[in-house]
Amino acid sequence: MKIHREGKKIIFLTAGTIFLLVFLMLLFVSNWTVLHYLFVAALVVFGFMVTAFFRIPRRIFTESPTELISPADGTIVTIEQVTENTYIRGECMQVSIFMSGTDVHVNRYPCDGLVEYVKFRRGNYFVASYPKSSDLNERTEIGMLLDNGKRILIRQVAGVMARRIVCYSKEGERVKQNQELGFIRFGSRVDLFLPLDFPINVGLQDKVRNGISPIAEIV
Repeated sequence: MKIHREGKKIIFLTAGTIFLLVFLMLLFVSNWTVLHYLFVAALVVFGFMVTAFFRIPRRIFTESPTELISPADGTIVTIEQVTENTYIRGECMQVSIFMSGTDVHVNRYPCDGLVEYVKFRRGNYFVASYPKSSDLNERTEIGMLLDNGKRILIRQVAGVMARRIVCYSKEGERVKQNQELGFIRFGSRVDLFLPLDFPINVGLQDKVRNGISPIAEIV
């Protein structure tokens, strides 16, 4: 396991703040009580939680030219037919993955393809599991042209605690399956908008992992 580059500054500041608080307590508190020890323990646990949020576990990725692999860790919260008007511009299947605060928050490309469209949209910060958050929350959209000529849209959606979406996609860039796409801080979701003829391989409330779990077949 290693730490994602997006978290190194935050982890450093968190560790520095915890160290300073404990140092001040040692300096000014002469008689420690149970509450003081519990407070220090809570600080240490918080530090571990922040560090764990930015973890990148070692994984053996699923490589399959005929499957879309999950772009995120989390729980499937939406599978429905919708109309997507920004990139696909028509009827498609939406598959949404909700990432809780304990999930790995690295996002990856589900397949090989060409990035044709990248758009950041400002918005609200509703709970990411809320169905309308996909359209109302702050988000980044990445449109991909697949090798078979079909198009998919990937949408990174900020949640109630997520205050920064990091997207590395660039228009005109050729990308590979499981290549890192971006990162979302502290609870969020990723939506996939797929052609109607792509068979879906997951169900509601299924747990998926980025780079490992097949989401749909490419046809």
